[in-house]
Amino acid sequence: MTMALDTHRPPTESRSLLQQSMTVVWRNLLHIRRMPEMLLDVTIQPVMFVLLFAYVFGGSIDPPGDVSYKEFLLPGIMAQTMVFSSAIVAMGLTNDLQKGIVDRLKSLPISRSSVLIGRSISSLIHSSIGIVVMGLTGLAVGWRIRDGVLNAALAYLVLLLFGFSMIWLGIWVGSLMRSVEAVQGFMFTVMFPLTFVANTFAPTEGMPWWLRFVAEWNPVTALTASLRELWGNDGGLEPTASAEWPLHHPVIASIAWSIIFTAIFAPLALAAFKRRSQD
Repeated sequence: MTMALDTHRPPTESRSLLQQSMTVVWRNLLHIRRMPEMLLDVTIQPVMFVLLFAYVFGGSIDPPGDVSYKEFLLPGIMAQTMVFSSAIVAMGLTNDLQKGIVDRLKSLPISRSSVLIGRSISSLIHSSIGIVVMGLTGLAVGWRIRDGVLNAALAYLVLLLFGFSMIWLGIWVGSLMRSVEAVQGFMFTVMFPLTFVANTFAPTEGMPWWLRFVAEWNPVTALTASLRELWGNDGGLEPTASAEWPLHHPVIASIAWSIIFTAIFAPLALAAFKRRSQD
């Protein structure tokens, strides 16, 4: 006597895109909790940068205006951390693609875009941990916010907006590259000049005219200048008349760069991820 097998699948609960994305965020955060060494790049490294530049190079760099080098430095290091968030998300996405994690998620009744949205939100949370650590380290070495609570909050919002735009760059690169090593090589080759040919660690006034022009149109320069202005770490000085437009309007320039980068890299990232996930 044969028994019929019940092949009826139990109904699945329909979830919104936001709920699906937050599930992916929770999965990525659990991964960090199980492997806390993943936080080294946003905990130990930022502290090392702050202490290294503040105490080793700080005595030889004279910031403009009535401000200490420690106050001049912190906005630059925070801007650098947000720029490097693109490398973190690129390596994480490439790793998931290599190990088949994305293929497993594709087999579930969820939207593919939720994988990218969840990755971008979790990467932003990851980078924000570094910002908090650097802020506390900065307070310990003498950095202060001097321009009110509202301007301070606006500075953090500008920083997060810029970081969000950089994450889409990371998703694009992570979808194109075939290995974590390739992502590391490419991203650090691009990000190091981007963060150092700027006003992050030294004023642009002492640079050769051609390098100064490049540095002052660098989006990282606008972001750093906007943080210094909103936190009151610019020494109360206005940019020189010869400075380029982004230094005269750094907050507007930072927001504009963030919108431009998101508008360019988000569609490229979605298209590249779709092609890669179909391989």
